[in-house]
Amino acid sequence: MFFCRWYQVAYFPDAFLTQMREAMPSTLSFDDFLAACQRPLRRSIRVNTLKISVADFLTLTAPYNWSLTPVPWCAEGFWIERDDEESVPLGSTAEHLSGLFYIQEASSMLPVAALFAEGNTPERVMDVAAAPGSKTTQIAAKMNNQGAILANEFSASRVKVLHANISRCGIANVALTHFDGRVFGAALPEAFDAILLDAPCSGEGVVRKDPDALKNWSPESNLEIAATQRELLDSAFHALRPGGTLVYSTCTLNRDENENVMQWLIETYPDAVEFLPLGDLFPEAERALTPEGFLHVFPQIYDCEGFFVARLRKTAAIPALPAPKYKVGNFPFSPLKGRESVLVTQAANANGLQWADTLRLWQRDKEIWLFPGEIEPLIGKVRFSRLGVKLAETHNKGYRWQHEAVIALANPNHSHAFELTLTEAEEWYRGRDVYPHTAPATDDVLVTFQHQPIGLAKRIGSRLKNSYPRDLVRDGKLFTG
Repeated sequence: MFFCRWYQVAYFPDAFLTQMREAMPSTLSFDDFLAACQRPLRRSIRVNTLKISVADFLTLTAPYNWSLTPVPWCAEGFWIERDDEESVPLGSTAEHLSGLFYIQEASSMLPVAALFAEGNTPERVMDVAAAPGSKTTQIAAKMNNQGAILANEFSASRVKVLHANISRCGIANVALTHFDGRVFGAALPEAFDAILLDAPCSGEGVVRKDPDALKNWSPESNLEIAATQRELLDSAFHALRPGGTLVYSTCTLNRDENENVMQWLIETYPDAVEFLPLGDLFPEAERALTPEGFLHVFPQIYDCEGFFVARLRKTAAIPALPAPKYKVGNFPFSPLKGRESVLVTQAANANGLQWADTLRLWQRDKEIWLFPGEIEPLIGKVRFSRLGVKLAETHNKGYRWQHEAVIALANPNHSHAFELTLTEAEEWYRGRDVYPHTAPATDDVLVTFQHQPIGLAKRIGSRLKNSYPRDLVRDGKLFTG
């Protein structure tokens, strides 16, 4: 069956529509569901409070005439409408390039809101299926870059995108892994205070964004996906410490991948699972509340993508899984201590790079890294793709500070900071050297724009030699205003 929209054509199998009629509560209109699926999806963003407060962001962007409507379940989230979207893509605005906001669908902000509900303050969190990074970066902001996050992604091609988004947002407390999520229950038993499993799913909730989302849909494939989801959930539940919180979410709408998966968990571990109702998560959350206390968000309820969120507590230990058979291999880093650690810290501070004592210095050959202390107990138990922030590379004349460290750690009020004009910042993001009207006072320059660190430069005569990473260089029109 096909439904026409003014901007695209979406495919809806008859069996899917039948299933939705049965799954939808009587309080909702099926006609409203179809109408919602035919409307364009509203764009939304989340302010990155690691970089800027919501109030300051709203002040900064006020001259742009962006229409920002608050997302009820996320104080940092806004639906956004812009007049200049065609001429300047949202991802090319200065505020996006410097990590002040993340482009994130509003409903996907729900799982992290649930994870931190009721004052939950976990120290060590796992995001089982993390790419492209919207929820990992949201978790990091909730944790204020403290503690540690293990962000896992099974798809090798998506790990690079995940790291790029973490780096752009100035995040220092993340360890990246590249595994099938089913390994963690055995490899890291009871290691996490909180776990987010945003599970791979049939994607029924994303038809407003992707009209072909249901091209390969079938009830049979849903059941196959649900079997994988149960295995991922079982692994995650084993990796959760007793008393810890787990949020399970999907961007799909059928019960097989949602409520039934939760029912399987509580039937499998009846003495260890407590569902935590989400009816008080935000005003009008009860409109999407199921009898079990989950949020089953049909797209017409809040005019967003379809989504499902369940929150639970692990109330008791459960029998351990057999130990994994793979070998982790030697860990190629060693802690940096004593005088060497002091020298690195002093040199970094002199260039405006500062970090909390929750981050620890480690070294591999000529590379110096900062690892989140909370992740250190997991070293030797799992292989990391990338851990913490690469701070510097050593050379004969000192240290070559890394761009990701500048974005995450630099103090824009430092004496070496040099604020660019809008025109100069455009040149910087295009990878070109900058010729400021007034040269900075120091040879080593911390480059800022909108009072945000955007890189390091060397003063050579009247120019600033650009060190912006080549793979981040932009062309086309940049910035709004």
